[in-house]
Amino acid sequence: MKNKVIGIIYIIILIILIIISRNIIKETKDINTETRFEEQIKKIPYYKEENLKRYQNYKKQNKDYSNNEIITNVNIGLDQPFYTNIQPSPRTNTPQVLVNKYNYLEKDYVPKNLELINEKYSNTGMRLVKEARIAFESLAENAAKDGFTITAMSTYRSYSYQESLYNRYKEKDGVELTDTYSARAGHSEHQTGLAIDVYNKKQPYTSFEQTKEFTWMQENAYKYGYILRYPKDKEYITGYQYEPWHYRYVGTEISTYIQKHNITYDEYFIRNLET
Repeated sequence: MKNKVIGIIYIIILIILIIISRNIIKETKDINTETRFEEQIKKIPYYKEENLKRYQNYKKQNKDYSNNEIITNVNIGLDQPFYTNIQPSPRTNTPQVLVNKYNYLEKDYVPKNLELINEKYSNTGMRLVKEARIAFESLAENAAKDGFTITAMSTYRSYSYQESLYNRYKEKDGVELTDTYSARAGHSEHQTGLAIDVYNKKQPYTSFEQTKEFTWMQENAYKYGYILRYPKDKEYITGYQYEPWHYRYVGTEISTYIQKHNITYDEYFIRNLET
């Protein structure tokens, strides 16, 4: 009987030792994995030392993401809810200004060199920053030569206008739904004077994707420095529903790169302009 009890005790001890050994092996493996991950991401040009813990936590939650995606998404702010940890928009009054749900423009921000668009290519009173206005008129003129009508229907909006617009939508649809299709004041690209909503004058702008003009824009907008700002399947990055009518002027060098690599401006900025 005594030997039997001793045998049971030995078995229990052995089981405990096995469990402890497995935990030590797992912890060692996890440490080695984290060490390798840290060594790898430090080689990425847009790595930020102050974000290391955030990279590690985001990786644990998104194991299928590449290291580039981990760094990019965390640097954008996507490891935190939209409209948290917000910062002033960088590169204001340039075609590279970044405005999104983590970067905002001040209430009194009005872009320099706002100019009226030729009404041949826009609704009445539409304004863009000079460089964007010139590029858009050239785009619309060449589209017309190809038999297409590209018309600006919404361009620059002031902070107060966007605030009023967002609040109307919020009263109707509530905050959660409104945030998927309308920017809060200070976070609207329209305030930059570089964003433009277009249509073909025949169908509502919400049907723009079904028009021949949309196909033309998909193939040609980048040649004039414009990008589709809120593309399909990128909602988790932009925070907005797909908007086939919303274009943003960034200049031809950047627009060509984005067209070629099929990324958002948020991703481009983090990888190429923030460093």
